[in-house]
Parts: sequence; structure tokens; C-alpha cells
Amino acid sequence: MSGDGGHGDEGNRKDARRTPLAAVLTANTISTAGSSLTLIGVPWFVLETTGSAGRAGVVAFCATLPIVIAALVGGPVIDRLGRRRVSVGSDLVCALAIGAIPLLHFAGALHFWLLCTLMALEGLAATPGRTARYVLVPDLAERAGITLTRAASLFDAVQRGARMAGAALAGLLIALVGAESGLLLDAATFGTSALLVACGLRGVRAAEPVRDAPPVSLSGYRAELREAYAYLLHARLLLAVSVMVMVTNGLDQGWNAVLLPVHAERELGGSTQLGLLTASFGAGGLLGALLYGAVGHRFPRRAVFTAAFVLAGAPRFVVAALTGSALPLAATMALGGLAGGMLNPILTTVTYERVPQELRSRVSGALTAGCELAMPLGGLGAGLLVDGAGARGALLVVGALYLATTLSPLVFPVWRGMDDQRPQGGTELMPQPAGATH
Repeated sequence: MSGDGGHGDEGNRKDARRTPLAAVLTANTISTAGSSLTLIGVPWFVLETTGSAGRAGVVAFCATLPIVIAALVGGPVIDRLGRRRVSVGSDLVCALAIGAIPLLHFAGALHFWLLCTLMALEGLAATPGRTARYVLVPDLAERAGITLTRAASLFDAVQRGARMAGAALAGLLIALVGAESGLLLDAATFGTSALLVACGLRGVRAAEPVRDAPPVSLSGYRAELREAYAYLLHARLLLAVSVMVMVTNGLDQGWNAVLLPVHAERELGGSTQLGLLTASFGAGGLLGALLYGAVGHRFPRRAVFTAAFVLAGAPRFVVAALTGSALPLAATMALGGLAGGMLNPILTTVTYERVPQELRSRVSGALTAGCELAMPLGGLGAGLLVDGAGARGALLVVGALYLATTLSPLVFPVWRGMDDQRPQGGTELMPQPAGATH
């Protein structure tokens, strides 16, 4: 009897160690699924109510510019307030901002400037919460007893699975009950995510505020930001990643916020096809992330990364430009998603290996800011390009830019360092400046 009790206690302890990671993964799944409703619902709502691709681009600009601002300056805030509090607060603000859009629309009080303002508020609040959950993964993986590569792949897989399900649901909801109802559901998912993190991370030391942080001051805050950006500037591989992903994220924003919704509206027959196409990309991404988590570590990272990025990028733009039916584009997007699903596990593992724990929140914020710096211009530029050159011309121009960008790992030597595996939190990338003290 005592032996059985011992095994039961051990099982309970193991479950308790895994609960925080499960809570973060579940919260991310629910929140990401809801965000897919916004990703599809807001552009469709703008196109339905205004008929203007340019205005859809303006909304995308307003939604993404605050993301960059929050990422630029938010790293030290995450550590001081605590990752759990930041995640919960972020989700609650997002729930209020997104939920207000349909409610104001139903009341006849949703002016265009107010829609832009609410989307800007959601973008400003969402980034710190996502960063807080992201930087917790190494600690929660160690606590749960699983490898960093497997945890990174799992983190990305559940996000992609959520995007797939959320996109399919978004298309159906828009077709059946309108985009406004989809946004209400998104607000509810943010609230659920906040509740899961608030309960699941209670008592987790890595999720609490940094205890030995110096008193808050403007000079100290600037010093912490400078330390993070100095680290990134000296870490040449991470800097190359940031620049490359900055460009592709901007082009992807143009695709998601303008080019694909316009193509679906004008050529493919409506929101249902838009949702299914986005879901096919998500389904491929889910499979790709799981596949990389199972066998990806056996292959050179740089080769997999480059091939995957080429397949995930330009082909969908070209197929959309040259065909007017959903089936070829769905097949292309599924293949692109399969390849794209391998990208984030590679980048996440490389980042975790190279950034020490004490800088992780700040450097992750700096990386996020760099990677998302072009997103505001991506949506705005795509909208203006469609109005000026037509949808087909815009698709071909953006696809060509995407292809040129994704070939850069074959050209620049710095990318060879991607295959150098290092202990988690390695600090050898940045030499200590002369005269610096800790």
C-alpha cells in the first residue's frame, strides 16, 4: 500500500510541475484562435463597410504600429511587473478593445477613427502579453522535464493549430452571422486566456516580478533598454534574423490584412474561402511544427530554414496572381504552411540558446520590435499598391520581394552560425565592453 502511495505522490508532483507549461500552452491556443477571428474579421469588416483596400491598409497600420512601440520599450516592464501579471493584464485590455468594436457598431457609434484607435489599443496591449508567455517557455520546459527543442516546437505547434481552427471558424462565422459576432468571440477568448494564466502560473517563480531589480528611474530604464539593444547589435546572427524576419513580416502583413482578403472578395467568392485558405496554411504549419519537433534536430538548421522559408513565402503570391480559383491556392498554402511550421521552432531554439535568462525579456522585446518594425508599412503599402497597380500587380511585386528576402541565408556568411548549437542562455555572442560592470 505504501508503495502505491509513493507512486501516486510522485505522479501528482510530476503533474504539478507540468501544469504551468500546460496552462501557458492552453492560454496561447485559445488566445491565438481568437486572434485569427480578428485577423480575418477586421479586414473583412472594413472591406464590407467601406469597400476600400486603402482603408483596410490604414486599419492594419494603426493596429501594428503600437505593436512595434510596445516591443521597443516594454522589455524592462515585463520583468518589473512580472510575466504572469503582464500576460493577464494584456489579455484583459485586449478583450475590452476588441469587444468594444462590435458593441459600438451595433449602437451606430463606431466611426472609422474610433475603429483605428481600438485596434491600436489592442496592438499596444497584446505584444507585452505574448512576449511574457514566450520568454517563460524555457523555465517551464525545464520545470516540466522536457527538452527545449521539443517545448519550442510544441509552443509553435499549438499556436499554428489554433490559427488553423480560428481561421476556419472565422470564415464560417462571417458568412453565417457577420464579422461582428466573430469579434465578440475573440474578446471572450482573451478573457479565458487571462483566467488560465492567472490560475496556472500562481506561485511560479519565473513568472513573478524580479525581486532584486533596482528602483524604477528613467535613467535606469534607459540603461536596461540600451543593454538589450547592445546585446542584439553584437549578436550578429540574431541581428540577421531580426532584419530578415522584419521584411517578411511586413510582406506577410500586407498579405493577411489586404491582399488575401481582396483576392477572396473579388475572385474566390467570399469569406468562407478566405477562412478555409487561412486554415489550410495553419494546418500545414501545425504539421510542420510537429514534424520538426520529432525529427528536425537531425538536419542542419540553416538548410532546413532556407528551404522552408522559400516554400512558405513567394509561391502563394504567384499562384494567387495567376489563378482565380481556390483549390490551387489552397494546395500552395498548405505546402507553404508545412514549410513555415519549421521556421519558428528553429528561431526560438536559436534565441533561447544565445540569450541569457537575465536578459531574455528585454532582448525578446528588442527582437520582436525589430521583426515587426515593417508590419505597419506592410499593410498600408499593400493597400495603396492594390489601389494603384491592381490586385494582380500588387501580388506579383510583393511575391518578388519575398523571394529575394528569403534567399539571403544563402548569400551572407553570418547565417552559417545557425548550425552552431550552444548551451541554453549562452553569453559568448557579446563581449563585455571595457569598463563595464554588473
